[in-house]
Amino acid sequence: MPDPQSVSAAVAKLYDTYPFPPEPLLDEPPPGYNWRWNWQAAYNFCTGQKPQKQDIRILDAGCGSGVSTEYLVHLNPQAQVVGIDISEGTLAVAKERCQRSKADRVQFHQLSLYDADQIEGEFDLINSVGVLHHLEDPIRGIQALAKKLAPGGLMHIFVYGELGRWEISLMQRAIALLQNDKGDYRDGVEVGRKLFASLPENNRIVKREKERWSMENQRDECFADMYVHPHEIDYNIETLFELIDASGLDFLGFSNPNFWQLERLLGKEPSLQERVKKLSDRATFRLIELLDPEVAHYEFFLGRAPLPKNDWSRDETLLAAIPERHPCMEGWESKCLFNYDYQIVNLSQTEFEFMQQCARNLTKTVGEILTQVPLELNQVRSLLTQQLIMLTPS
Repeated sequence: MPDPQSVSAAVAKLYDTYPFPPEPLLDEPPPGYNWRWNWQAAYNFCTGQKPQKQDIRILDAGCGSGVSTEYLVHLNPQAQVVGIDISEGTLAVAKERCQRSKADRVQFHQLSLYDADQIEGEFDLINSVGVLHHLEDPIRGIQALAKKLAPGGLMHIFVYGELGRWEISLMQRAIALLQNDKGDYRDGVEVGRKLFASLPENNRIVKREKERWSMENQRDECFADMYVHPHEIDYNIETLFELIDASGLDFLGFSNPNFWQLERLLGKEPSLQERVKKLSDRATFRLIELLDPEVAHYEFFLGRAPLPKNDWSRDETLLAAIPERHPCMEGWESKCLFNYDYQIVNLSQTEFEFMQQCARNLTKTVGEILTQVPLELNQVRSLLTQQLIMLTPS
């Protein structure tokens, strides 16, 4: 088994050769949003309420070329951000990216995740996307990050899934067999391109590439990250929760909860749903991924207590809360807009009027707004469930 230092050196060399992600550098803030990188949106998703403070510290652990870092700065205007990465070449791109878009509340350090303890202080939000699965010892990596998470803080994690990446894994192994030098990543990309060009069109690996990955893999940086990476660990639900348990943090949920609803797969068979009720949450997750093996990655939140958890089931509690418009949506002020996941939402006239009040009157309670807008309380709860509004308890 390779040692952590040799794996880290190989990974750094890959990203020095192919800085990733290869998104263009802009002289303005990046377009749109990723709600998982917005502190208010992420906290609301995990707890059911708006966070009390905005002047937070954020760690982008494995920041790469700074795409996520840049968003973290611009989406959180009161936050101080720290980005760390092991690749000097990739960090240079991240620094230039943030300088050009005036993301000026960020510091960068060339560090491994293992060495996160070298950074002073704790963080309210830790973001680590696409990094842990490239470590020789992911458990050590997530534990190092967990030690830096402040009480009441959130950690956003993204790691690969084995079932949805099976064909990728096969091509990775094929390329490795044909490379003259496994450390020559440009040669690996050349070999991989020739393999895809040579294989029959009905080949399973070719078909999967065309279905899911070919558009992004036109860029060599993406192709190398996917097919020529020197070290990758793919997870399933069972091994994923071994990683989560090792962190010592609380699992707060997947950021794509609709996928993890079994009703979408077994809704036509009540007898099977009765059997499912006997399963634990983790066993249910495992059943879902076995029946729908499309999971190419897991994206989820962990947290450190104390964290609130609101269900807003009591009418008097909901009526006393202060609502405001969710920070991540496109098309407002309109009844037809894109929600936090860029899905189209069509608001009724009364829902629209309620949200107008939320956007304009940041001190009015739900009860006070409902004296002016004829909306039912369950419709207010629906807006909250859809992440169209956030609530602050009275």
